[in-house]
Amino acid sequence: MLAMLRLRSRVLAHFLSSPATSPVSHLHRLISAAAPAVSPNPSSFAVDEYLAATCGLTRPQVLKASAKLSHLKSPAKPDAVLAFLAGLGLSGADVAALVDKDPKFLCAGVERTLAPNVAGLTGLGLSPSEIARLVLLVPDRFRCRSIVSKLEYCLSLFGSSENLLRALPRAGGSILGSDLDRVVKPNVTFLHECGLAACDIARLCIPTPSLLSISPERIRTAVACVQGLLGVPRGSPMFKHALQAVAFLNKEKITAKVEHLKKTFSWSDAEVGIAVSKGPAVLSRTKESLQRRSEFLISELGLEPAYIAYRPALLTYSLEGRLRPRYYIVKFLKENGLLKCDPNYYTVFKESDMTFKKKFIHPHKEAAPHLEKDYDAACKGEVPTNFRFT
Repeated sequence: MLAMLRLRSRVLAHFLSSPATSPVSHLHRLISAAAPAVSPNPSSFAVDEYLAATCGLTRPQVLKASAKLSHLKSPAKPDAVLAFLAGLGLSGADVAALVDKDPKFLCAGVERTLAPNVAGLTGLGLSPSEIARLVLLVPDRFRCRSIVSKLEYCLSLFGSSENLLRALPRAGGSILGSDLDRVVKPNVTFLHECGLAACDIARLCIPTPSLLSISPERIRTAVACVQGLLGVPRGSPMFKHALQAVAFLNKEKITAKVEHLKKTFSWSDAEVGIAVSKGPAVLSRTKESLQRRSEFLISELGLEPAYIAYRPALLTYSLEGRLRPRYYIVKFLKENGLLKCDPNYYTVFKESDMTFKKKFIHPHKEAAPHLEKDYDAACKGEVPTNFRFT
């Protein structure tokens, strides 16, 4: 039995390392070429050995995958699937990763489902490499015939295959598993009613594609929270950002986050409303992250709570990689008499790295030749001697 598996493994490995250029046109040739390699006795077929010898799975992966394939009594279907994957251009490592992710893919019908899906997606304009990428991203969705119609709709929604392929890993392909007519399309229609254009919805859903997969009732509740609890009206520039921040939170969690912001930054109701409406992303920050920024911005820098409320972007910048290093530079310049007046800290922190250096480091190359090197070190988490103030 083991020798037979090794022979099949060598035959299929040859195809996996030398894929056909056209998966559809060469599929039958690959399957027919692989089929005569062995004449297995179905009664002696062992899934565990097949997964290890032919698919290249590790022992822990075999144990996990074999539980979902215990019904397999013959290598016929898996062999056809592996030949199909070879035709798509997948390598042996790709196949092992795919089978580990979705063992049931080995049971998919090549003639009935997989090959027609390739033909349908090719007709939608997807290239062979994009189809192969799609198989690796969402193998469980690819073995369903509905993927073609869903991809057709999603391609028009996201604007391009690249945008869609960027979005899929972030949601585990949930949008392709959702009911188009009962969930996705009603959600898109409602977002249009909220004032979002097609391009806005695409930009919103590329980083958060699962937003379209939640129930229509839930997305309506989220919009109500954005307007009522956060005070961000439909049609405002920040509306889509606020929706993105709270779409997966219930009313109680949103209220708790708002209360925590008020407590952490000593904000009034009005101030927290301003902060959230200007920068909804603050709601996605952890309690620890917000506390550390409060201690730095208020306790160490001495900024007023109201100043931060009107500039909530300050809470989104990296504390160790941006805020502290730039603060060190300003403090060094002030203590050495190299600054004529106190700078606006929001300006200091919001500038790009190149602009910051141009304004605060390069003019002082003669007086402080070490400054840029010290700044770069501080951005990496080090604290140069020159920045150890007493």
